[in-house]
Amino acid sequence: MQYVLSIDQGTTGTRSIIFSKAGNEVSKDYIEHKQIFPQAGWVEHNPMEIWENTIKTVKNSLLKAKLSSTDICSIGVTNQRETIVAWDKETGLPLHNAIVWQCRRTSDICDELRNNGYSELFNRKTGLVLDPYFSGTKIKWLLENNTKAKDTQNRNNLLVGTIDSWLIWNLTGNHITDYSNASRTLLFNIHNGEWDTELLDLLQIPLDILPEVRPSSDKDAYGLTKEKLFSSQLSVTGAIGDQQAALFGQTCFEKGSVKNTYGTGNFMLLNTGETVVDSKKGLLSTIAWKIDNKITYALEGSVFITGAAIQWLEEGLRILDNINELTSIMNNTKSTEGVFFVPAFVGLGAPYWDPYARGTILGLTRGSTRNHIIRATLESICYQSEDVFEIMREESGIDINILRVDGGITKCSPLLQFQADVSDVVVQKPTISETTALGAAYLAGLAVDYWENLDDIQSNFLVEEEYKPEMDIETRESLLSRWKKSVESSKNWK
Repeated sequence: MQYVLSIDQGTTGTRSIIFSKAGNEVSKDYIEHKQIFPQAGWVEHNPMEIWENTIKTVKNSLLKAKLSSTDICSIGVTNQRETIVAWDKETGLPLHNAIVWQCRRTSDICDELRNNGYSELFNRKTGLVLDPYFSGTKIKWLLENNTKAKDTQNRNNLLVGTIDSWLIWNLTGNHITDYSNASRTLLFNIHNGEWDTELLDLLQIPLDILPEVRPSSDKDAYGLTKEKLFSSQLSVTGAIGDQQAALFGQTCFEKGSVKNTYGTGNFMLLNTGETVVDSKKGLLSTIAWKIDNKITYALEGSVFITGAAIQWLEEGLRILDNINELTSIMNNTKSTEGVFFVPAFVGLGAPYWDPYARGTILGLTRGSTRNHIIRATLESICYQSEDVFEIMREESGIDINILRVDGGITKCSPLLQFQADVSDVVVQKPTISETTALGAAYLAGLAVDYWENLDDIQSNFLVEEEYKPEMDIETRESLLSRWKKSVESSKNWK
């Protein structure tokens, strides 16, 4: 058995990738799924579509590589975090569409909890803030508003979990999640590593519907795949939330190492070792992973809309024909001419946490063109990341000199140069772009000794491109000042 299989279930689609021992892609397959918007601010996915796409991509990746399941030593799963699924453990069928991390339907629940003085309690125990982003209030909403879920709970057949647990259930029949995903629910005490009964009682969520929490790399395995899925049964030995997976895939194993993923949103994580760093300025303390009975923590800044704003330019405004245009637009349009775009389509995440903020374009003149708006959209990705990076440096007390990056938009070299400029940091892009899937593969492989240890994995990391800051301090400060002014204009459209 020469390879590891990684299932990467993301916000817009599902990919399966087969990796070699050198961390190289052997083959991969990707299928998008439908985005469902029942009403303004609500976002859902079809859980069965996601599961069916998962099996299709696994089989297609094997077919492309001319491999069978007997060539695979283990499976790792990584997933869009905070998104929840509820299903009937007897039938295995979902009871509602998946409620996606982007969904804002629980804003009122979060407001009520904050107004009743529970913000500090949740933050102290979970490292998170009271925001619709996280899973706990989504589960509460579902139990209160979905008749099927209520009836199934009354029959003691209800199971609820994040997407990783939905996939693991369908693969193995076991209801399991890992420490990183559990830490994103608002229900998990990151200090003692357990579901927190006080928080569960507060949200009226029964413990028995939640999955068992297991290490991110599990030598005992989450289970074997069901007999009829593949030609042979495979062991599922790794699971981790997508952003923590990217941190692991970027080999950010040392305290003080940091990565930024440019996807639907942007997610920056700093490895803080065995220390929980309590943020006072809007960042999150979270579990990065648990391996060999040791929990590693991270400080995180979550930006909700970055790559999704580019998708909006294509599909919403229809002023961008193809994302391959972005590099030439950045190169040929050297400035936005004062245009700033705050893409707060679903509110603002870190460090602002304003669910009522909305997208705002400022600084338009009669001379503003499509290219200025497109460049402003790209620059907003970097500005939002710098908002997080600035606080991360301050609160961690670490002078961070290198930022490792991954994600689809990192193909746009001028964007990475702009990030290096506005953040005054060296930006490194690795040779292997699929770092999220790679992180899950590494964790699965560690569990079965495919990779012996972290040093064995570290040797796979290679830098493809490096960007050093070139912008003068006066220009940087002027741009950042106007950006912050723009953010203020987008806030509290309640």
